[in-house]
Amino acid sequence: MPYFNLYCYHLGFTGFQIGVISASRSVVMVLSPLLLSALADRFQARKSIYLSCHFISAGIWCIYLFTSDFMPMLAVTVCYTIFYSPIISFLEAFTIDILGSMKKSYGSIRVWGTIAFIMTVFILGKVLDIYPIRIILLLILAGSVIQAIFAVKIPDMKSGNCNPFLSEAIILLKKNRVIFFLSSAFLMLASHGAYYGFFSIHLESLGYDRTFTGIAWAIASIAEIAVMINSDRIFKRFSIETIITAAFITATARWLTLSLVKSPVLILISQTSHALTYGAFHIASILYIDSMTSDETKTLGQSLNNAVTYGFGLMVGFFLSGWVYEQAGSFALFAFSSIIALSGGIFFRIFKAAD
Repeated sequence: MPYFNLYCYHLGFTGFQIGVISASRSVVMVLSPLLLSALADRFQARKSIYLSCHFISAGIWCIYLFTSDFMPMLAVTVCYTIFYSPIISFLEAFTIDILGSMKKSYGSIRVWGTIAFIMTVFILGKVLDIYPIRIILLLILAGSVIQAIFAVKIPDMKSGNCNPFLSEAIILLKKNRVIFFLSSAFLMLASHGAYYGFFSIHLESLGYDRTFTGIAWAIASIAEIAVMINSDRIFKRFSIETIITAAFITATARWLTLSLVKSPVLILISQTSHALTYGAFHIASILYIDSMTSDETKTLGQSLNNAVTYGFGLMVGFFLSGWVYEQAGSFALFAFSSIIALSGGIFFRIFKAAD
C-alpha cells in the first residue's frame, strides 16, 4: 500500500486517477467481503472460500506486469480486489474463534503482521532507492504466493449452525449500536484516505527520499507494536469506548500536525500516534463488533466492519483526497482529514451519551 500509489504516480497518473484507483479497491471492499462472508457463514465453507481468495487474487496480480495504462490497471484492480479484500475479515474471524476466551489478547497475534509490515516498508524503501519502482509488482506477487501457501495450514473453524443464519444476520444489521458505531468508524477511516493515498507523495513533494518514506511508515508500525503486545492489559484497564474516543482525538491532532509542519523530526513524531489511530482503534473495532455478533454471524460481522470502514470509509476518503489534493495540495488535504476525524469523534460521543 505505501508504494503502489507511488508506482502509479511515477507512471504519470494524476492525483485524481490515483484517487480513483484507490477508491475502486474500496468500492469492491464494501461488497465482496459481505457476499463471500455471508456464503461462508451460511454454508460453513469459511476455509475453502478463504483459500480460493488467496490463490485467485495472486493469479490476477500477474496481469499488472503487462500493462501500465490507466483503464487496464483500473480493471485489474477491481478484479484483484474482489478476491483479495475478503481475506482480512476471514482471517480476523479465524483468529477470534481460535483465541476463544482470550479474545482481548488479539493484539499479540496481530502484532506479527505489524512486524512484517515494518520489515517490508523499510527494506522496500532501500530497494526502491536503487532499483526501478516497477520491481514492487514482482515483490508483491512473491509475497502473495507465500501468503497463500501458509494459508493452507489455517485451522478450519466452523462458523455456526446453518439454519438460523438469515434471522441472526437481520438482527445484527438492525442493531442501533452496530449502525451508530459503524457510522463513526466510517468517518475515522475516511480521514485516513489522505494518509494511505497521499502520505508517500506528500513526503516526496517535500523533498524527502524513499528511504525516509520507508522509515516514516515503519515508525508508524513500530508504534503499533506496544499496543498490540499489551492489548490484553490495555483493554482490561480501559473500556473499549474510552479507547475509541482517545483514537479519534489523536487522529484529529495527527492530521492537523501533518497539515502544518515540514520538519522531519515532527513528521516522524506524528507517526508514533499510529499506535492509537490505527492499532488501538483497529483492535477496539474488532472486539466491539465481536461483542455484538452471535456465533452464526461472526464472519459476517467482521466483514461488515471492514466493508464500512476499510471499504466504504476509505473509498470516500480516497475520492475526497484525490479531489482536494488536485485543488489545494497535500497540506490542505491533511487539514481536511483532521476535520473529518474530529466529526467522527463528536458523532461517537453523542451516540454514547444517548445510548
